Order: sequence, then structure tokens, then C-alpha cells
Amino acid sequence: MSKKIVCLFDVDGTLTEPRQPINASVEKFLLETIKKEFDIAVVGGSDLIKIQEQLGGGQLFEKYKYVFAENGLITFKDGKALPSQSIQDMLGEDALQDFINFVLRYISELQLPFKRGTFVEFRTGMINVSPVGRNCSKKEREQFYEYDNEHHIREKFIQALKKEFPDLALTYSIGGQISFDVFPVGWDKTYCLRHLQGYDEIHFFGDKTAEGGNDHEIYESDLTIGHRVTCPKDTVNQLNILMALLKENREKEQLNVPLQCV
Repeated sequence: MSKKIVCLFDVDGTLTEPRQPINASVEKFLLETIKKEFDIAVVGGSDLIKIQEQLGGGQLFEKYKYVFAENGLITFKDGKALPSQSIQDMLGEDALQDFINFVLRYISELQLPFKRGTFVEFRTGMINVSPVGRNCSKKEREQFYEYDNEHHIREKFIQALKKEFPDLALTYSIGGQISFDVFPVGWDKTYCLRHLQGYDEIHFFGDKTAEGGNDHEIYESDLTIGHRVTCPKDTVNQLNILMALLKENREKEQLNVPLQCV
């Protein structure tokens, strides 16, 4: 019998360029080729609105069997919402405000080539921190990303937070070009796996798989088969390889089935 398989995709850098809509050819390949063979699902650190903007608006739930926003704290299966939790309930309001106040003070003392608006974005299951501000343009995103690669602004920021709040059980995860996510330990992308029951194989595709990246934990999980990708084009290439391998394995299994006397 064929294995029941789900392909689970990160969004930014895997299915799309950072914060950009999915390319029409990539989406066509997913919906017309991959979806015929496997269930398909997406998991992003962003909130649902941003994922919808990138992957199809109101038709998102028709395209993907599972949609995991905020690492799976916000979950939809076949378009139906499942129960969620909040970082506010987990940390408590006092600790949450102490944390946000420190973040804002730290950013106010940073000297960067430029700053824009929305430095802290409060989500259901996490806090997103952007030293440069989420309102920057696509060009400014790329400029800050290059600057950050040289000066390690986000890494130093995270180290300062760990030193200031050693008793808070928080995970810090760098993703995308301009920000990092903060969430309770265990609320990384592996959180979504609790909803993927009944599959023989879960194939995860992500680009930020190195330690400290927001795909690392789920890529390394014993519950997934991890695929490290570099861009949407590479995702398509690796999916083609996966389908070829599975087809080859099925053909071998058919050849090995013993003949039965009638």
C-alpha cells in the first residue's frame, strides 16, 4: 500500500521570497502536481493575515489541507480553526511588559543606517522583534539584511535579552531578513506537528535550518524528514527529486510482491 505522506512547507525563503507573494509557477506546481500525490501544509512564524497575503488570500484554506500560523499556535485544518494558546497567558502581563519595555529601550539606543516603524509586533503565540522596524521597504529589508550579516545586530540583541531575562523560558529564533521571534520553549515550529496525526511520513521543507534559525527544530525533529532548501526554485527541484525517489521505491515494492497461486 502507498504511504500516507504530507509535505509541510515553511513560507518565507521556501515557497516565496521574503514577504513576497508566491510565484505563479511555484503555486501551480504545488496545486496541480504535488497535491495530487500528497497532502500539503504550510507553517509560518507570521500571523495568518501575512500568510494569506503571500499564499492566496481567502482561498488559502482551499489550497492547503493544514495552515499553521505563528508556528502552529493558530491552526486550520480543512479551513476549520483548532484551539489555540497565547503567550500572554503563558508569561503573565507583568513579565510581558517588562520584556517589551526592555526591547524598546534597547532599540532606542541602537544606531543603525535607518529605522522605520513597528519594532515590536505582538502575536498570539509569540513576539516579533525588528530592530529596524517592519515598515521598511523591500530594498531597505535587503540593505538591513546585509548590514546585519556584517554587524550581527539580531544575534547581539538576543544575547542581551537572554542575559536580562535568564529565568524566562523563552526561545529566540532568527527568521527572514529583519526580525526575530520570541516564544515560550516548545512553541517553535515543532508545535504544529501535534496536529499532523496518521501520516507515515512528514516531509518538511525550510531554508532557516541552521541552529538559531526558525526552521531548525522542526528540521531536526525525529518526527520529520527534513529538506534544507535555498529558495522557492530549489524547493521545486527537491520536490521533483522526492517524487522520483518515491516512484522508484513503489516500483521496487511491486516487483517484490510474491505471486499467489489461484
